[in-house]
Amino acid sequence: MKKFLLAIQFLTVFPVHIKTQVREEDYKGIFSYFPLVGACLGLLLAFFAFALGFMPHAAMVACIITLYIVMTGALHIDGFADTCDGFFSGKPKDRVLEIMHDSRIGTMGCVGLWVLLVLKFTFLIGLGHEFFWRLLIAVPVYSRWAQGVACHFSEYARGNGKSNYFFNNVTVNDIVFGGIFSIIIFLILVGLKGFLLFILGFIPVFLFMRFSQSRIGGMTGDTLGAANEIAEISILFFSLILFR
Repeated sequence: MKKFLLAIQFLTVFPVHIKTQVREEDYKGIFSYFPLVGACLGLLLAFFAFALGFMPHAAMVACIITLYIVMTGALHIDGFADTCDGFFSGKPKDRVLEIMHDSRIGTMGCVGLWVLLVLKFTFLIGLGHEFFWRLLIAVPVYSRWAQGVACHFSEYARGNGKSNYFFNNVTVNDIVFGGIFSIIIFLILVGLKGFLLFILGFIPVFLFMRFSQSRIGGMTGDTLGAANEIAEISILFFSLILFR
């Protein structure tokens, strides 16, 4: 239960109370719970989608995206913006890491966020009503699992930092259990095509991991956030192809 509460505390803005002191070893196995937290977020989004069903579809989608950002504290889109600023700065590795660490957002970060939100809005509107609420649940599950994979198969590019706890403690079991849970969710929600969607959705994430490796020698907390957003856009994109 403690690891699940830690995952909620890290991935959302929901207040949780952990009675005992949190130590580094408590982070071992935490990624097994990331997809479960994603499922909880997805169920909330699906509930509000039904509750806001009286609104025009575009307005409802805008509200759902806003709610999702609020529930996650803009954690991952902040990492995505920082990654855009750093990776597209044209600077060497050390300077890229400095730019990403800066709390201020630059031009490329603003452009990246604008493109990201426009794509999410457009892709969600393009989904048929039959699959809309299903993908609202599946997408957060998948993207949280993708974070664990990116973390496990990458080096921590900063050497020392607060995200190092996650990189040091992600396990193979986290990836396997989280992957099995995610595949089951996909199969339940979208049928046999869910397995194909699961595979296709990881291609852009894998390419991003390779790009991050070549750019800064691994991954950081910011690029994990970016991987989360890329996974979500990827699933929505391939869903439009498979379920139209």
